Amino acid sequence: MAYDISYDHLVGWEADLRLLTERVTDSLFARPEPRATFTDLVRGLLADVPRKNSWQLAEHVGHGSAYRLEWLLGGAKWDADVLRDRVRDYVVATLGGEDGVLIADDTQVIKKGDKSVGVARQHCGATGQTENCQVMPMLAYASARGHAFLDRALYLPRRWTDDPQRCAAAGVPAERGFRTKPQLVIDMLDRALAAGVPFRYFTADSGYGRDPALRARCHAAALAYALAYVLAVPVDLPLVAASGRATRPDGVLAAVPNTVWERRSCGAGTKGERFYDWAAVAVTVKDQPPAEGYGHTLLIRRSVADPSEIEFFLAHAPDPTPIPELIAVAGMRWKIEENNGQGKDLLGLDQYQVRKWTPWHRHVTACMLAHAFLAATRANLGKDHPLQEVVAAR
Repeated sequence: MAYDISYDHLVGWEADLRLLTERVTDSLFARPEPRATFTDLVRGLLADVPRKNSWQLAEHVGHGSAYRLEWLLGGAKWDADVLRDRVRDYVVATLGGEDGVLIADDTQVIKKGDKSVGVARQHCGATGQTENCQVMPMLAYASARGHAFLDRALYLPRRWTDDPQRCAAAGVPAERGFRTKPQLVIDMLDRALAAGVPFRYFTADSGYGRDPALRARCHAAALAYALAYVLAVPVDLPLVAASGRATRPDGVLAAVPNTVWERRSCGAGTKGERFYDWAAVAVTVKDQPPAEGYGHTLLIRRSVADPSEIEFFLAHAPDPTPIPELIAVAGMRWKIEENNGQGKDLLGLDQYQVRKWTPWHRHVTACMLAHAFLAATRANLGKDHPLQEVVAAR
């Protein structure tokens, strides 16, 4: 449904943003000056500024120089993790629902040189090649109301964590050791669970789905939180056939009869419903039984246009769970890719000029707040109840 954007809408959005920044900066800053600068930063990130670095943002919001924005990110005293938690609370207040899905993925920022924290030659999903880049695991929240970022992390390769002097120069906390990307996602899942974020499923791509520790964390959490997942998995995921012999997803695929395939949509895309052919097979994962009352199902997705394009998903859900429900969750994974694209194209998620640990977390978390505001504003279009009421209630 389309909505006419009137002057009253714009005035209302201005009031929404003012109230939001007032709420999240309450007790975040001890003085009014950084509060005002933070508000300017978020306004600038939401504005149509060609390059959202400190200089261009400062020019847009009317500062004489970039000093105030640079000091806010690099010198002022405030906790980006407190802001992260307030972003999460805002997302839950405006988009939360029992149908919620948590989505993990990483995005990359290509960099020059070797001073930016975490930068190294590593795989870059944006190009499919090895690039000099930073890798940012992100956690998003999606529901029928909309989708937005919920949490973030910065991956530090071993060449960083094995070099304490390099880490110290970049402001990395001394206690921060090496953690894999799935371990960082486990940390984010734990924070969401501890905060009582309402969700039914967790989903991620095969880079995370292949990790047995991440799946084990979901199994353990399922007993207390009914945490189910639909994770993309690689073709070599170890499975056990009914005969007791070792097998893997492509072995399961080879035995699927033509009669079990069904054509279903896994959700709407930019060009309409995304239809694939799907098969679902109950499976046993080697050395990793499901939680009590849950079962493992291998979802096999086959392209309609090119049947050779196959992707596998491992579902862990209460037994029984309707297969169309699992397919819908598999389709939700693309929401975080939309978030990453919007964050970079609209909000300057990758346009920071900071190099150290603390400024990086501050910039990325401010971008998360700006993205959450856009998502909440879109969800509120056409509603009778103004967004201010939701924010003020938090």
